[in-house]
Amino acid sequence: MSVPEDEKRLLPLAQKWPRASKFLLSGCAATVAELATFPLDLTKTRLQMQGEAALARLGDSARESAPYRGMVRTALGIIQEEGFLKLWQGVTPAIYRHVVYSGGRMVTYEHLREVVFGKSEDKHYPLWKSVIGGMMAGVIGQFLANPTDLIKVQMQMEGKRKLEGKPLRFRGVHHAFAKILAEGGIRGLWAGWVPNIQRAALVNMGDLTTYDTVKHYLVLNTSLEDNIMTHGLSRGLLYKSSTDCLIQAVQGEGFMSLYKGFLPSWLRMTPWSLVFWLTYEKIREMSGVSPF
Repeated sequence: MSVPEDEKRLLPLAQKWPRASKFLLSGCAATVAELATFPLDLTKTRLQMQGEAALARLGDSARESAPYRGMVRTALGIIQEEGFLKLWQGVTPAIYRHVVYSGGRMVTYEHLREVVFGKSEDKHYPLWKSVIGGMMAGVIGQFLANPTDLIKVQMQMEGKRKLEGKPLRFRGVHHAFAKILAEGGIRGLWAGWVPNIQRAALVNMGDLTTYDTVKHYLVLNTSLEDNIMTHGLSRGLLYKSSTDCLIQAVQGEGFMSLYKGFLPSWLRMTPWSLVFWLTYEKIREMSGVSPF
């Protein structure tokens, strides 16, 4: 039954534009999570970049000349040499990226779950549907966010140029966007999108599928309610291609260089997801949107 126009005007914004509201709410939650965990991302990036920068300057002797050793010493080195706030250097493009990426994946997943695959009235949702939905949501979210992801990476690469003593190419996020667009056109903003969506599909198969499946299992099969405790328990251009990047990394720094920055990356993933899901569920509740 359609809602009369007079009543529509009185509806909360979340009910008038549910998908737009969920996009914005997930973007807000992603912003909080990004601000809370960005120093770990910066540390990971510095660990990964310093090897490439040293190789470019010093060749085979680079292994003995890296400025930082390990996650903690890298973070302390940034604070001592550049200042505490530099741990959040480059957070702006990262926030832009996560607003688009998280908004896209969350709206897509819920649409697939509720409309395409059709969750049953008793809230039962087969695992295989959740897996497919999570992967498709990751692909769509990452494809939409690829321009912002590219800009984020390019801005992070400025740190490498600084380590090599080279002049910086960009004055800021918007200048980077304009320069990439001018040099590569619209297609240039989607450079590297294939390996990006492959990774996003696997990440979201783990993230969205795990959270959705575990949360609703707990709600339906235990005495736990849909609250913060349940939400917490549920979560708990150097290269020609991705293949060329892999080959050069192994040849230049050895096989284990592929796992450089793994510890801060892994340590960041858990708190990022925890902060995101707790924040997202809470602001949905405060905005009058049904729980995820």
